[in-house]
Amino acid sequence: MPTYLADQTRLGVDDLTSSLSASLFSNGIKPVNKGNEFDAQGFVGHERAKEALEFGLSMSAIGFNVFAMGEHGTGRQTLIKQMLTSLASVKTAPDEWCYTNNFDESHIPLTLSVKPAGGKKLLISMNKFIDGLLSLFPEVFDNPGYQRQKSAIDREFNRKYDQAISVVEELALKENVVLYEENGEVGFSPIVEGKPLSDKEFSNLNETDRANFYKSLNELENVLSEQLLELPLWKRLSFDQLRQLKNDTAENAIKPYITELEKEFSNNEGVLNYLGKVKSHVVDAVLEILVTESDDTPTDKELRKLMVERFLPNLLVPRDNTKGAPVVYEQNPTYQNLFGHVDFASFQGSSYTSYRLIRPGALHKANGGYLLLDAEKVLSQPMVWSRLKLALKTQQITIENPYSEYSQPSGYSLQPEKIPLQVKVVLLGDAEIYYTLQDYDQEFTELFRVLADFDRHLDKTDSNLIAFGQLIRQRADKHNYPEVSDDAVLELVRYALRRGEHKYKVSANIVQVNDLLDEANYCWQKQGSEGPLKAQHIALAQAAKKRRIGRLSETWLSEIKEQQVLIHTEGGFIGKVNGLTVLEIGDSVFGTPARITATVYAGSEGVTDIEREVDLGKSIHSKGVLLLTGYLGHKYGQTFPVSISANIAIEQSYGHIDGDSASMAELCALISAITLLPIDQSLAITGSINQHGEVQSIGGVNEKIEGFFQLCQDKGLTGTQGVIIPKTNVINLMLNDEVINAVARGEFAIHAVETIDQALELLMNVDAGNISKTGRYPRKSIHGLALDKLENFSDILNGSEE
Repeated sequence: MPTYLADQTRLGVDDLTSSLSASLFSNGIKPVNKGNEFDAQGFVGHERAKEALEFGLSMSAIGFNVFAMGEHGTGRQTLIKQMLTSLASVKTAPDEWCYTNNFDESHIPLTLSVKPAGGKKLLISMNKFIDGLLSLFPEVFDNPGYQRQKSAIDREFNRKYDQAISVVEELALKENVVLYEENGEVGFSPIVEGKPLSDKEFSNLNETDRANFYKSLNELENVLSEQLLELPLWKRLSFDQLRQLKNDTAENAIKPYITELEKEFSNNEGVLNYLGKVKSHVVDAVLEILVTESDDTPTDKELRKLMVERFLPNLLVPRDNTKGAPVVYEQNPTYQNLFGHVDFASFQGSSYTSYRLIRPGALHKANGGYLLLDAEKVLSQPMVWSRLKLALKTQQITIENPYSEYSQPSGYSLQPEKIPLQVKVVLLGDAEIYYTLQDYDQEFTELFRVLADFDRHLDKTDSNLIAFGQLIRQRADKHNYPEVSDDAVLELVRYALRRGEHKYKVSANIVQVNDLLDEANYCWQKQGSEGPLKAQHIALAQAAKKRRIGRLSETWLSEIKEQQVLIHTEGGFIGKVNGLTVLEIGDSVFGTPARITATVYAGSEGVTDIEREVDLGKSIHSKGVLLLTGYLGHKYGQTFPVSISANIAIEQSYGHIDGDSASMAELCALISAITLLPIDQSLAITGSINQHGEVQSIGGVNEKIEGFFQLCQDKGLTGTQGVIIPKTNVINLMLNDEVINAVARGEFAIHAVETIDQALELLMNVDAGNISKTGRYPRKSIHGLALDKLENFSDILNGSEE
């Protein structure tokens, strides 16, 4: 191996991780976690998103709702809730909305707006009003004044009736006929010898006497009919007078209560209008419900319920005028939970509904304030997204059954009056949802004009790191964990840097760090619950988690050790190289080497990607293999046509493969097969290349290095083993202590290369060779040998054509 190149590309210990000092997290800086002070330290970074939120939440124009884009766990919800709470606290509490009985059309309940805290006041007053009615009726009709007037009406009717009967009775006596009343009916009977005859005596009369009686009876009935001709009119007049008396009596009794209510709510025109409607209907309701002559008299509780069902407003959402505007986070945005619904109750086996059974949704609760929703959940619920957009465009909340047109018509349904809507909606979602909606839904662009883009990473500045440490200690204090030492905070920050895969960027996903802190507290408890929580507890938690999810990685490595999977970490082989891959299965993410092989022979089929041919290689991997043809043509085909047949495969791979991080390893295996130069198996390689042979960055570099190191450590470190990575990935290195210590001892090496030539020289221990002015490479160089072999293939093919 060219010593100079090996030394030039070998990374030192300082290059393998980010430099941090535990003194930065000195305990002299106490966590801020009391009262409103938490708002100042509740989040770290996200300045761009914060500016967008301040703008969007302050804009009162229609359509400036906010889409908060970012990954789960980055602090979006915390930051947004803090900002919403802060903004809402200085705003005036919105009006309360009630539904009231529509006495004219009961299926269309009417809305009623009252000032904050006025709804409960109105309910208390209306309950007192109903209780007052129950105490008044029917006892109010026992009043002597009412009874005198009722008696006078009855006497007038009786006088007219008696006068009419007297005329007929006087005429009857002249005809020797007596008039009598029985069971409310008027009858006649002949008089013989001063006595009325019974039916038996009447039957004993002769025919002439009976005929004379029937003649007189006919005349008397005609006179009776004439005298009682106006009887229905007298009855109707008497009934009307009695009803008017009842109404006047009830109205006079109720009037003081109504007047008191009107005086109490004199500054609310809506309530006064409602009381006016109550005033015009309450008398009829009282006479119908409370004044009953039925033997089956309802109980006081039942009577009160009937009055409540007619007159007590349905307060949807009470407000506290000291708490500002509402902030609502709806975790389950179903149609009913968002827009409200109408309940049904059961009575004697049948269902019924009324304005009292209207239930509010999240839009009602957030009306006049802010509503926070998860975009994915909203979009997964049927009909919710379209109706939410409609509500925001029309600025009205409609309570309806969204499936009514698809279901059987019910006997009775409500159509509540619409409520004006003034709300600021904040949607939480990822980039895929945002850009999909922006591309396919024009209304989304019109309604959600403000994008709050949350960062995936935070810059590694002292202020951010200190604030990050504050968040860790705040959580520990909140959950009564032990004091978190400086070195423990340092390890948690290093973990966040590792999750961010960058030396100078911390992962904004605080949830992952919190989870590790929780597990470290468990380890602290198992060790005796004494002293502060230290770095060793963080390490124990990481080791425990690695063991829990490490079965797959251990199985894979054991199969390599048992040679079920063929991987060598010593010796040299032609056309074989150790590539590095990352497997991600659920929470388990680990790196493992994979043998990549190449074979070449004379032909013109080009480079064949076996993975693609069998549909195991996906598009990005196939692109990386196709680039090899471009490199070969550019590098060697300037003076003759490059003709080659080659096969490249990732051996013992039985699943789908994607990504171009194996393209540098595949090119090295291909050139080894062309030049017949063996590749050092003690080195593994990862990296992407372009058609000019420049090495490009890849992902998962830490897991890949640690995976190969674990294999080498299990087989025994020789001091010659190591990994080749792209130089541009050095900034992503956040390796574990085992690898760093092995590099410090000289037992393992990590080389960072910029070109494919450097990688070839490290793997084959031969100079790559520089092209001369004549367009040739040194004969013993890698490129010289490759050029000779490709020229030989070209001659073979051209000769066969001749």
